[in-house]
Amino acid sequence: MAPFKKILIANRGEIALRVLRACQAMNIRTVAVHSTVDRNLKHVGMADESVCIGPAAAGQSYLNVPGIIAAMEVTDAEAVHPGYGFLAENADFAERVEESGFTFIGPRAETIRLMGDKVSAINAMRQAGVPCVPGSNGPLDDDDRRSERLAAEIGFPVLIKAAAGGGGRGMRVVEHPEDLIKSISLTRQEARSGFGDETVYMEKFLTNPRHIEIQVLADAHGNAVHLGERDCSMQRRHQKVIEEAPAPGITPDERERIGRICTDACRRIGYLGAGTFEFLYEDGEFYFIEMNTRIQVEHPVTECVTGLDLIRAQILAAAGEPLPFSQDDVVILGHAIECRINAEDPEKFIPQPGRVESFHAPGGPGIRVDSHIYDSYRIPPNYDSMIGKLIAHAENREAAIARMRVALDELVLRGVINNIPLHQRLMRDSGFIEGGANIHYLEKLLKGG
Repeated sequence: MAPFKKILIANRGEIALRVLRACQAMNIRTVAVHSTVDRNLKHVGMADESVCIGPAAAGQSYLNVPGIIAAMEVTDAEAVHPGYGFLAENADFAERVEESGFTFIGPRAETIRLMGDKVSAINAMRQAGVPCVPGSNGPLDDDDRRSERLAAEIGFPVLIKAAAGGGGRGMRVVEHPEDLIKSISLTRQEARSGFGDETVYMEKFLTNPRHIEIQVLADAHGNAVHLGERDCSMQRRHQKVIEEAPAPGITPDERERIGRICTDACRRIGYLGAGTFEFLYEDGEFYFIEMNTRIQVEHPVTECVTGLDLIRAQILAAAGEPLPFSQDDVVILGHAIECRINAEDPEKFIPQPGRVESFHAPGGPGIRVDSHIYDSYRIPPNYDSMIGKLIAHAENREAAIARMRVALDELVLRGVINNIPLHQRLMRDSGFIEGGANIHYLEKLLKGG
């Protein structure tokens, strides 16, 4: 029997299609909400019902909480899946959903709120025994001398971060003591205008870290498991470009140690559903930076190496069902790599919306394509430039890279400028092939360093 009769999908693009497919496999009816410009999206046509909730601007459609709640009411949906982005980590939305008598497929509102504020999240993780980057252990106040003493104790360079920031925004590196106070002031101003919250904190800026994250699943019965780690170090402007699992060079003992710490923390904070602990990793040490209380863009690589359906797991957890497997049942098999396919300039990263003249998805053993685009589809300028994800899975990393090279060469996307050439370059780059590159590697490579 299906855990829900009908789920509303409060998102768009490839993640909306991914959620819809999971629902169909579970015999759950679906409702697609969409903006006026998205009425021809794949998942809208495939859903059992669809509701237009506003114009193209996200603030009037995909962020339109009253409109989404109303759509649930008129369609008799029982639950809502927020995907990622938009309202996925909006505690007020999760609260409104529950107060309206529906189920939010994700963590409880109080957990989202706790993890959404970087200061409270770090404090909660410290209390749960999760290793954190040395820092202010709380928001910075207006005492400049105290901030200067704190920075001296931590050691330069330091990082000033907005408590409400995310997606690589709201942070500033300070290399020298004389720049500290001005940098704090500027970050506060940016945080106030960008997030409506000027709270900032300070932490040690690690020079050459990697970005390693741990995928967790937890139910309402106190069970929690980790599904291994992903390496998301290939970034530009703090935005991920390539993700892979498992992370090169991470030993089974390291995986088990940090995974156990994360699952213990899940039990301590009463976590529910799928989540990701993000760490900076340097010199064999993990340092917590944030927790994403939602499904990640890069979840397919974890699905490939574990054989588990994370969207299905989210839905079952939200329905109150216990995890159907234990930690001992989780086995990592092979290696998976994901390339984010974006409609953007491959060097300047400027979005390039427009009409897709032709699209051909590659195939073959171990190849997966998650995308909502099709021939003649018009990419709107109103949303993120990511239009798909190409995933290659093989028995080891070398074979996965080889499969990805072939798939990228086979992939056809005409009509819009895209970043496929960048991925083709990286799959042949000696630094990437070697594995273990840090988070600064790609930007240095693009600058000719």
